[in-house]
Amino acid sequence: MSPVHRTPQRTAPGDRALDSIGFTLDRTSPVPLYYQFARQLEAAIEQGTLAPGNLLGNEVDLSVRLGLSRPTVRQAIQSLVDKGLLVRRRGVGTQVVHSKVRRPLELSSLYDDLESAGQEPTTLVLRNERVPASAEVAAALGIAEGAEVTVLERLRRTHGRPVAFLCNHLPTSLLELPTGRLESTGLYRMMRSAGIVLHSARQSIGARSATAEEGALLQEQEGAALLTMRRTAYDVTGRPVEYGSHVYRASRYAFEFQLLVRT
Repeated sequence: MSPVHRTPQRTAPGDRALDSIGFTLDRTSPVPLYYQFARQLEAAIEQGTLAPGNLLGNEVDLSVRLGLSRPTVRQAIQSLVDKGLLVRRRGVGTQVVHSKVRRPLELSSLYDDLESAGQEPTTLVLRNERVPASAEVAAALGIAEGAEVTVLERLRRTHGRPVAFLCNHLPTSLLELPTGRLESTGLYRMMRSAGIVLHSARQSIGARSATAEEGALLQEQEGAALLTMRRTAYDVTGRPVEYGSHVYRASRYAFEFQLLVRT
């Protein structure tokens, strides 16, 4: 395995970051060179060595600087464009868009997790109204079917691009939920401010294909892979305080588990 030769001929921030990575390629390996380069480039984006907004230059510049053929560079770049990590801009070159969101599996707010990871979350509230509880919602919240609940539908973005569509149902007496605050902070943060102490949750995770409506909201094609999550959260008294049904872009989002050996 040998280091990739790079000629330090540019001084833009993205180029300096690229030069600091130290790509290595094993030309004797059966693993294609484009894949080796793409994996190392993806790791640099996920680790923050290459930050959103960094420019990598065009394919000709990259192939010369990295000692790779232009088709090899093009294939590697395209694989990361398809994942939503890079974007090609006419007259500019290839630019880092964002890293994939990797969220620990714990009782926490998506907004808080994204903010702590430097993902610059923003929220668009699509619905905020009181409705009769369906049988599913009533069972989750421990209330009578048809009882009034607050339903929230929100589109969560990072770096200006959608990552999740969130639907939450809460007891109407729980707390005030002004749309303006919901668009400037997270739901769990608002609960904490209202003195609601979350203690535990029951959660299930799955996957399915995007509907046409979901695809339009999340900037995905109809039929694209989505991660799903359903959660009922409880406060310290054991009272159900929130039932969430969320969908996430699989191309931009992943749950992380820590597994322990049972003794």
